[in-house]
Parts: sequence; C-alpha cells; structure tokens
Amino acid sequence: MSKTLIRGAKVLGGEPQDVLIDGAVIEAVGSGLSDEGAEVVEAGGKVLLPGLVDLHTHLREPGREDSETVLTGTRAAASGGYTAVFAMANTFPVADTAGVVEQVYRLGQEHGYCDVQPIGAVTVGLEGKKLAELGAMHESAAGVTVFSDDGKCVDDAVIMRRALEYVKAFGGVVAQHAQEPRLTEGAQMNEGVVSAELGLGGWPAVAEESIIARDVLLAEHVGSRVHICHLSTAGSVEIVRWAKSRGIDVTAEVTPHHLLLTDELVRTYNPVYKVNPPLRTERDVLALREALADGTIDIVATDHAPHPHEDKDCEWAAAAMGMVGLETALSVVQETMVDTGLLDWAGVADRMSFKPARIGQAKGHGRPVSAGEPANLTLVDTAYRGSVDPAGFASRSRNTPYEGRELPGRVTHTWLRGRATLVDGKLT
Repeated sequence: MSKTLIRGAKVLGGEPQDVLIDGAVIEAVGSGLSDEGAEVVEAGGKVLLPGLVDLHTHLREPGREDSETVLTGTRAAASGGYTAVFAMANTFPVADTAGVVEQVYRLGQEHGYCDVQPIGAVTVGLEGKKLAELGAMHESAAGVTVFSDDGKCVDDAVIMRRALEYVKAFGGVVAQHAQEPRLTEGAQMNEGVVSAELGLGGWPAVAEESIIARDVLLAEHVGSRVHICHLSTAGSVEIVRWAKSRGIDVTAEVTPHHLLLTDELVRTYNPVYKVNPPLRTERDVLALREALADGTIDIVATDHAPHPHEDKDCEWAAAAMGMVGLETALSVVQETMVDTGLLDWAGVADRMSFKPARIGQAKGHGRPVSAGEPANLTLVDTAYRGSVDPAGFASRSRNTPYEGRELPGRVTHTWLRGRATLVDGKLT
C-alpha cells in the first residue's frame, strides 16, 4: 500500500500537525514531516479525528434490502466519517444464530467501506421468550460481543437476568431498548402537552425510565454489563447517573436527533419526525446534552433507521418509526455540543470513537491518532456550513429530519486502515 501525508491537520482539534500514513498504520505525527513518495492531502486546518464508531446502526440486510443493504449502509457510514458500525439484529431472518451474524459480517468485509460488527439478538426471533444462541454467536467468525433485541424491549425480567448472566461469561454486554410495552400500547409520540393538544397516543417517559431502573439493578445483582440504547429523557439521565454513582456497570447512548429535535415538530404531522423513542421536550434535550458533556451518557450512536419512501410518505399513524443518521451525525453533534461549548473535539472523539469502540470491543478502532496505531481516520471541515440535501446521500433511504436545514461541518476524507474510502467528500 502507498503512503499518505496529511499536512496541517488539527489532530483532535489541537494545533496543526502532519500525519504520515504508511500502509495500514500511522507512521509518524509531528511538524514538518515529508516523504517523497507519499500522496499529500492538504488539510488546511481541518480537524482530524480517529475513525468514528457507531454502536447502533440498522443495515436491514438480510430481508429489507429495499431500504438499505450492507453495501449502501457502509457507504453512508464512510461518508459520515465512520470506520466501524455495529449492525442491529432486527433483520429478516433475525440475527439470532451464528449463520446470520456471519453472513452480515462477511458482507461488510467484502464491501470494504467500513468494518461491520453484527449485534446478536438476545431472544429467538426477538420474541422475548427464549434466549438466542448467545454463545454460538460469540464463538462464530463474527465474534459477537453485543446483544440486543432493539426495536423491542426485553421486558421479561427473568429473561433479562439470564441474558446478563450468560454474557458475563465472555465479557459481553446486553444493549437494552428500554420501553415497557404495556405503557406504550398505541403510542404515536411523546406523552405530554403536545400529544394532548394533537390527540395522539402518548409514549410516557416512565415507560423508558422504569425499564432502565430495573435493568441497572439486575446488572448490579448479577455483576454484569448493561448498555442503554437511545436514552431520551431527563429522568433516564438521573437513573443512569445514580447507577454509576453506585458503581453499577452501565453505559448509555444518545442519538443525534434527541440532542437537537423536540416533540414540537410533531405539530407538522410530517412522519419524518416519527421515531422510537419519540422526540421529547426541550427540557429533555438540554438534559441529554448536559449528560453527554459530563459523561453520564457515554456515547453518541446514530440509530440509523432507513425506510423506503412509501413507509414514510403516508399518514402519521401508518408511518414507520425511524430516521437515517450516519451522514449527518457529526454535523448535529458539532451544532449541539461543540458550537455550544459543551464539548471540544477531543470530547467528540471520546464520545464517537474511543468509548463506543471500547463498549463494543471493536479491535483496531477508537485508537489514538499516534505513531504505530491503525490508520482509521476522518478529516472534518468544521468551518463548512450547508443545507442538508438527502438526494446526495449514499444511503438507499432518504428519511432524514434535516432536509433543507443548515448544519455545520462536513467530512471530507475517511481512511480505513490507511485506504481512503472518502476523498474530497466523494466515495472512492
């Protein structure tokens, strides 16, 4: 493989430096570096980050290739600065066996835009009744370490306890979609003032918070690890903060859309704003930002949920829940966390690369930008501002809530083990 010299990049937002890549590895970081045979990328003060890692992506393959495939999803990931994504298990068939997770893993390897680490289902068919083949999925070629029934909650306390006990044996983690099903029957949006005015069924905050409270106590009881998916309420923040103060092994994620958007947008009845968990109140949004800044919430995860046009171009009640997010995540985090002074770029690297890689045990990812480390990198033009145009997305789906909205920042280059997957904003 050839050499690449990135000249004048602000590594993690610091002073401009040069970074020399040799093959799949960073050879040197410093000032005034040179190499006659290297391809030169003039960074011009752009910010260089470790390749982003998404712990929560829906790639839809196998079974829903009309909305996304491993190829289109990983192309979207590379466009957004990601070098590794964790693919959720709610496919058709469900990723509840070694065979299915190995298929998804190998598709990621074949396409080569970013590493794909499958997430295994906790229960057979996501039905919440019987544990899936957790050990077999872990021992498979995919080496699964994260298990989730995302899209559905593991609401049976006995099943959840057994799952936590099982994954403890090999250092795995159960990622919970916290939604008490009986409390959310017929729910269409956040329960509150707006739902009452619109006459739409409400999804109360307590439906999330009660499951999180139960599961952190279960994790403490069995001495295992639990991860909370897409945390969305101020009350959930307080429960996680309390659990961490007790030394419970819990981690949590927040999505970009829950850092920016509120349930006031549902007044438009535009199904692009329909998502699970739902958009919450301004108070919740501000609490989530503060919690991400102070470390109560560990990471940002996209919950990239592509849907075909017909599943969103319909009346609100019939519309599917979910939003695409891989190609806009970093811009939303810049707007909500960096430009507001809540995080610096080193903090962004921590929340979007270092910590998600650590939680998911993504080898070779979330590593420092220093000599001898894998050259998984992303270069960001933080001075850029532009309107979001989903027509230019690499994802197969276009269900973004940001269409026409001006957002800051643009990923210009992504490198996966030293090979450029994105150059000047264009996929290779």
